[in-house]
Amino acid sequence: MARRRVSNPLALAVLSCLTERPMHPYEISTTLRSRGKEQSIKLNYGSLYSVVESLTKHGLVRPLETARDGRRPERTVYEITPAGTAECEDWLAELLSTPQRDYTSLEAGLSLLPLLEPDEVARLLDGRCERLRIEIRALDAAHAETQEMRLPELFVIESLYRLAMLQAELAFVTDLARRIRSDELGGSAGWRRMHELRASGMSFADILGDPVATLGEEARALQTGVPRQKPL
Repeated sequence: MARRRVSNPLALAVLSCLTERPMHPYEISTTLRSRGKEQSIKLNYGSLYSVVESLTKHGLVRPLETARDGRRPERTVYEITPAGTAECEDWLAELLSTPQRDYTSLEAGLSLLPLLEPDEVARLLDGRCERLRIEIRALDAAHAETQEMRLPELFVIESLYRLAMLQAELAFVTDLARRIRSDELGGSAGWRRMHELRASGMSFADILGDPVATLGEEARALQTGVPRQKPL
């Protein structure tokens, strides 16, 4: 992965706006919001100004003019530089072509879920599924509206990607909750036994001190160590 002079994804959105025409930061913000880009890129006005300053510092954009509209404060209009155009195109090409390791909140939670009791985890996952269904229904309604407007898919492609990811997550989480409840998930017996021992007053330290003795043979991996995946 290339080391970017400015790595905030909002910077790429700013550069993309300025490839169309020179704009001042407020106009960039309103343009991105009018196109719904805040659904895909974290956007707030304060950070946008910081990003523009950083892009200017690195020669990717430059001030074109400062103008005043009536009694409003002066606003500086920025234009993209040739270096900024090259950076924008290279950055976008990299994002589209090269998978990156994203650390999601769900993955973090799944990595630690044995700390909670199995049936409680299943209940929490059921709640997540319901929230996912609500978001999926909202996206379906939004997409139906764009179809009525005959808006080309090209202009909502990131939303279609979001929908596909939500549907995949819903399928995974629904099945995971089912397998936890039915004890089909590998390691379930030891997981339940661990929480039974915890309920009887045994500490995690005592349980994990000799996991095979306390949890059974399927816990032997806790002694030998779980194989680590190679980083992407």
